[in-house]
Amino acid sequence: MDKTNRQHITMDAITACRVCLCGTANPFARVDNRDYWSCPTCTSIFLDDTQLPDRQTEYQQYLLHNNDPKDPGYQAFLNKLAEPLLKKLEPGMKGLDFGCGAGPALGLMLADMGYEMNFYDPFFFQPDTSVLHKTYDFIVCSEVAEHFHQPSHEFARLDAMLNPNGWLGIMTCFQTDDLKFANWHYRRDLTHVVFYREETFRYLAWQFGWDCQIPAKNIVLLQKSGSIAPFSRRKQIPERRPR
Repeated sequence: MDKTNRQHITMDAITACRVCLCGTANPFARVDNRDYWSCPTCTSIFLDDTQLPDRQTEYQQYLLHNNDPKDPGYQAFLNKLAEPLLKKLEPGMKGLDFGCGAGPALGLMLADMGYEMNFYDPFFFQPDTSVLHKTYDFIVCSEVAEHFHQPSHEFARLDAMLNPNGWLGIMTCFQTDDLKFANWHYRRDLTHVVFYREETFRYLAWQFGWDCQIPAKNIVLLQKSGSIAPFSRRKQIPERRPR
């Protein structure tokens, strides 16, 4: 991102990375009166916390989504995550569709395959918060992680809900080109407030002790350690960047 865009971001306060909690984020860009920061540690990019959309704005945007669980095209899109994840699962496993939206297509697809599925969305399935107090063999987050206002908190919550050796499957558009960030379609969605690179997920995996696999573009599979003891390197910085 060019220096002209960067210099408009004020540095009145220290901005810590909301993704990895390590180090201080740097000004990245000011686009459409929105300030973005980049983390030199985990390489994520995120919107200034004073500019995060309010709940009503998010809800109205989500109502515009036309995610029909019966739409073959949408099912094909979700299969980009489902197919590599299914290779890791065993019959009878219990899963959670986290951030499933009003039409929980991916969770329903997995339920049709015989998996025991639960559903959670803070806007459309919020009354059933009991699902957040259970543990699962796998959790899917399709087009969800980019909406996290507090990513570090959400990843810790997801880790806590995974059984040992459990899988977290995420689909989100990876940020790859700084020069194209301003005009990137993914950034222009007002509810997309955090953006990840492959390196970001490898860093998070290092922090949480997960195994990280990236089987396809914009897809990441994270496996929790088989150890019963909690594992975390959160707020630690490695000597070398995890690979």
